[in-house]
Amino acid sequence: MILPVTERVEVVNRLQKNYVWDTVKNYTTNYDKLWLYDKVHHELNTLCSQHTLQEIYIDLFGTVDDILASALQDGCTQYAPGIEVLSIRVTKPKLPASIMKNYELMEAEKTKLLIAVQSQKVSEKEAETQRSLANIEAKKVAEVAAIRAEQEVAQAEASKRVAQIKDETHVNHAKALADAEYYRVTRSAEAAQKQLTPEFLQLAWAQAIANNTKIYFGPSVNNMLVDFFAGAESWKTPATKKHD
Repeated sequence: MILPVTERVEVVNRLQKNYVWDTVKNYTTNYDKLWLYDKVHHELNTLCSQHTLQEIYIDLFGTVDDILASALQDGCTQYAPGIEVLSIRVTKPKLPASIMKNYELMEAEKTKLLIAVQSQKVSEKEAETQRSLANIEAKKVAEVAAIRAEQEVAQAEASKRVAQIKDETHVNHAKALADAEYYRVTRSAEAAQKQLTPEFLQLAWAQAIANNTKIYFGPSVNNMLVDFFAGAESWKTPATKKHD
């Protein structure tokens, strides 16, 4: 049956058949008044004393039915086990005008506070996002600068290496030219040394005489020939004279 406990609370309960005699015997036919009607007010008072108006009226109101049903069933199970609490329906109470006004003001202030808190959280989140973006940008700039620095160092090293190669090439080329010139002069000297034979010297002397040719007439010709052969003999080296 549905028992109106108060104007705002209804308790749906059932008395089991095998417990009817004992329940009525012990608690009369008004057993539900003792274990439901009177007790529900006590449980409501206990619940309200442990929570704020906000919690009872808003936050926990959806669980009030289950809390009361559990509390009533615990008492019935211990002292009147034949009574089963099937469900409880609690209608939302009407608050007095003065309390309602204060409550509305409190809720308005609370709403403003929540809005301010949320706004602050949004601002902090935006600032954090900006800091993160700035850090990312700074890191990117630093990485780009490091890459450019590495590129510049690599280019400087490459330029230095190219300059070294050019210098080495120039030195090697100059050395090759000097070696070639030294070889040429040496070979020329060796060739000239080999040409300084008695025969070559006699030939050179004869050519020099021939280039200075003069025509003589009369008895001086014999003297000229004597002088010529005497000059030729003077060009001979001691080794040549020994050989003769």
